[in-house]
Amino acid sequence: MRLFVSEGAPGSLPVLAAAGRARGRATELLISTVGPEECVVPFLTRPKVPVLQLDSGNYLFSTTAICRYFFLLSGWEQDDLTNQWLEWEATELQPALSAALYYLIVQGKKGEDVLGLLRRALTHIDHSLSRQNCPFLAGETESLADIVLWGALYPLLQDPAYIPEELGALRSWFQTLTTQEPCQRAVETVLKQQGVLALRSYLQKQPQPSLPEERAVSNEPEEEELATLSEEEIAIAVTAWEKGLESLPPFRPQQNPVLPVAGERNVLITSALPYVNNVPHLGNIIGCVLSADVFARYSRLRQWNTLYLCGTDEYGTATETKAMEEGLTPQEICDKYHTIHADIYRWFNISFDIFGRTTTPQQTKITQDIFHRLMARGFVLQDSVEQLRCERCARFLADRFVEGVCPFCGYEEARGDQCDKCGKLINAIELKKPQCKVCRSCPVVKSSQHLFLDLPKLEKRLEEWLGKTLPGSDWTPNARFIIRSWLRDGLKPRCITRDLKWGTPVPLKGFEDKVFYVWFDATIGYLSITANYTDQWEQWWKNPEQVDLYQFMAKDNVPFHGLVFPCSALGAEDNYTLVKHLIATEYLNYEDGKFSKSRGVGVFGDMAQDTGIPADIWRFYLLYIRPEGQDSAFSWTDMLLKNNSELLNNLGNFINRAGMFVSKFFGGCVPEMVLTPDDQRLLAHITLELRHYHQLLEKVRIRDALRSILTISRHGNQYIQVNEPWKWIKGSEADRQRAGTVTGLAVNIAALLSTMLQPFMPMVSTTIQAQLQLPLPACSVLPTNFLCTLPAGHQIGTVTPLFQKLENDQIESLRQRFGGGQAKVFPKPAVAETVTTVGPQQIQILMDEVTKQGNIVRELKAQKADKNQVAAEVAKLLDLKKQLALAEGKPLETPKGKKKK
Repeated sequence: MRLFVSEGAPGSLPVLAAAGRARGRATELLISTVGPEECVVPFLTRPKVPVLQLDSGNYLFSTTAICRYFFLLSGWEQDDLTNQWLEWEATELQPALSAALYYLIVQGKKGEDVLGLLRRALTHIDHSLSRQNCPFLAGETESLADIVLWGALYPLLQDPAYIPEELGALRSWFQTLTTQEPCQRAVETVLKQQGVLALRSYLQKQPQPSLPEERAVSNEPEEEELATLSEEEIAIAVTAWEKGLESLPPFRPQQNPVLPVAGERNVLITSALPYVNNVPHLGNIIGCVLSADVFARYSRLRQWNTLYLCGTDEYGTATETKAMEEGLTPQEICDKYHTIHADIYRWFNISFDIFGRTTTPQQTKITQDIFHRLMARGFVLQDSVEQLRCERCARFLADRFVEGVCPFCGYEEARGDQCDKCGKLINAIELKKPQCKVCRSCPVVKSSQHLFLDLPKLEKRLEEWLGKTLPGSDWTPNARFIIRSWLRDGLKPRCITRDLKWGTPVPLKGFEDKVFYVWFDATIGYLSITANYTDQWEQWWKNPEQVDLYQFMAKDNVPFHGLVFPCSALGAEDNYTLVKHLIATEYLNYEDGKFSKSRGVGVFGDMAQDTGIPADIWRFYLLYIRPEGQDSAFSWTDMLLKNNSELLNNLGNFINRAGMFVSKFFGGCVPEMVLTPDDQRLLAHITLELRHYHQLLEKVRIRDALRSILTISRHGNQYIQVNEPWKWIKGSEADRQRAGTVTGLAVNIAALLSTMLQPFMPMVSTTIQAQLQLPLPACSVLPTNFLCTLPAGHQIGTVTPLFQKLENDQIESLRQRFGGGQAKVFPKPAVAETVTTVGPQQIQILMDEVTKQGNIVRELKAQKADKNQVAAEVAKLLDLKKQLALAEGKPLETPKGKKKK
C-alpha cells in the first residue's frame, strides 16, 4: 500500500494519525509526500490528496474512507454512533470549518469573525461529550470519529483562543488526542512547525467556500436537543421523582475533628496559603479560597468525608519588611494581618474547617523532621551562593525584594525569583539593572553558604509518581503544562535556606543564623495547620491510599505544589499524601489592568463589604468569570448585567414566581400534582442537567457547573411561561388541577435549585430553603436524580424577592471609587458611626423587610384600601428605607411629594 499526502493539506492530518495507529498491521505501508499540484489518481482530472493506493491497484481518495480503512485494519468494529458523527462532520462541521479556515488564513480575519462560524458546532461536540460523560465521542475508547474530527479541527484549535473557555469537555478531548504520538507525528509532517500558516498555499488554490446558513441564536434549549430523551430515561426520572425524600441517604452530621474513615471517600482540600503581609484582592480570592470552598461545600453535599484547610503564610522577608514599614515586630504584623484575612474570608462565607497559620511550633517540628530525613538520605547539598546584598540596608536581599529587568523577556518589573510576565524562574543575580525594593539602591553581589534540595537526584522519583498520578486525575491543563516544561528543561538543585531571622530555623551546625526558604517550608504549612487542628493529623497526611488530596491555587503556585513539595516528600520516604488533583486558575485582571493596592486600583477583600453588594453576589460573579482556560477580567458593567439578567430576571424571577404561586393560589400549601407526558419529559431534562452538574463538579469544572444551575432555572421559567398557571387557576376544577401541577412542579424545581446553589451562594441557598421550609435531608444531601422534596400538602413559608437590581449610577460610582480612588482618603458618609455597628446580615434583613413592606403597600393600593391605612403602611415603608440607607452608609433622600399648584 502507498499513502500519498501533501504538506499543508488539511486532510493529510487525520489519515496520517490513523495510519500511525495501524502501524504494524498495515503491511509495507509506504508514505509519500507529494506536491499539491501532483495528480496521483490517474482517472481524476484535478489533483487530489490524500490518496491511498491499495495493493489491488484501487484508490481511496476520501479522507474519511482512508481513515476507516486503517481503523478496520487495526480490528476496529463499525458502530452506528460513529457513523452518525461522520455524517455530521461532513454535512455540518466541514462547511463551517472550511469558511472559518479561509477567513483566518487567506483573508487574515481573527477572533469572533472566525469563531462565530464554528461556535455552534464546537458547542455541539462539547455538550455531547459532557452528556455522555465519556472521554471520546463514541464511548470510553478512541474511535474513527475522534481521529476524523480531531484532524479537521486541529489547524484551528491548536490556538487555544479558538476553544471557548466554557467548553471544557471539548478542550479536554482535544488535548487528549493532540498529545498522542500518532497525532503528534501527523502534525509534524503536515504543518512543519509553521502552524496554521502551512495551509495557506493549499487554501489559496481552493475556491472561496460559501458561508453556512445563519441560524437564530437563543439561550433557550433547542427542540432537537430536547427530543433526544428516550422513553426509558423519562420512565427512570419519573420513578425517582415519585420516591421523593425516602430515597435520600440518612443525614450524617459532621464529626469533630474530621478524620478519614476506611472504606469511604476521604477528601482533603487545601487553598494556597496567602501571604500574611497583604490584603487579598478579588483575583486572590477566586484563585484559591473561593474555588476550593465551592468544591468543599459540594463534597459535603455528597456526604464525602471532607476536610478543608487554609491559613496565612507568615514567615519570610516580606513579613520583616512590612513590620519595618509599620513599626511593628514581625509577630505583631502576622497577628494583625491574620485577623484581617480571617475576617475577609468569613465575610465571603468561606467554610474552612481550619484557618491556621505557619508561625507555630508544629511547623518547626514537621519541617525540621522532613529536612533531617532528606539530609540523611543524601538529598541535601551544600554550596556557596552569590547573593545580592544591599549595603544601605545592611542585609542580604530575599528574591522578592529585588526588582529588575528580566533576562529572558525584558520585562522591567521582574522579581528576583520569577518573572510575572514570561513565568520563568530567575536567580536574583541574573536580573539586569537590579534595585533594592526597600531603598531603591543598587545591590552588590556577595557569597554566602547555603543548603540545596537535590532535585536532579529526585527527578526520576518525581517522573514515576507523575506517571502514576496524572492519568485519570483532574490536574488542570495549565498545571500539567507548567510541570512538564520544568521537567523538559531539566531540574536543577534549588536553594532551601535564606539569610533571615524570621523563619523556621535550620537545625544544622554552621547554619544557626539562617532559616528555611518559604519555597521549601510554606507547603509544609498544610501539614502543621492540620497538626494544630488534631493530633491525629497523620491520618490525613500519611495515608495516600485512602485520601484524595485536592489543592487549589493560581498558576504561579504550581511549581511549589506539583514539584518542590512532592520531591521533598518523596525524598523523605515517610509515606506522605501527595496531591492527586491540582487545580490551577489563570489570572483575574481588573477592568483593563491589574489590581494595585498602592495605586488604589481594584477591589480588595476588605473593601467588598463596604460596597453594599451582598457577599453572595460577589461570589456568584467571581465564579461566573472564573479564569479557567485563560485570564479573565472583572468588569463593573458585566457584573451589573449578570446580576440583573442571570440573577434577578432568570434565577430570582423563577424561584420567586414558583413560591408566590403556591402562596397566592393555594394558601401556601403545595398542591396535588398530576403529571402529563410533557411534565414527565421536563423531569427527565432536569435530571439530565442535574447529572451534568454533578459530572462537572466531580471534575472541578466550577464555572460550567454554575451555568447548569442557570440552565435549569431557564427550563423552569419557560415551563411557567408556556403553561400559564395564573390563567388555569381561574377555570374549571380540571383547570385548577393543571395550575396545581405546574405550580407544584415549579416549586420543587426551586427546591432543587436551592441545594444546587449551596456551594456557590450559601446565604441565598439558606434563604430559599427557609422560605420553602425545605426538609433538612433535602438541604443537606444533593441526590443525582430530581426528587419530589416538597410533596402535596407541604406548607411553605413567606416568599420574598432574593435579589436587588444594580443601577447604572450605583455601579458607575463604584467604578470611579475603585479606579484609583482608595489610595486617596475617601469621604465618609455623614452616618459613618451608624454604619460601623451594622453588619451585612442586618442589612440583608432590612432589605427583606423593605421588600415585604413594599409588597404590602402595593397590595393595599391595588385593593383601593382606606387612605389612612395606606398612609400608615407607607410611613412604615419610608422608615424602613431610612434605616436601610443609614445601614448602607447612603445619604438620605429628600422625600418626594406632589408639587403644590
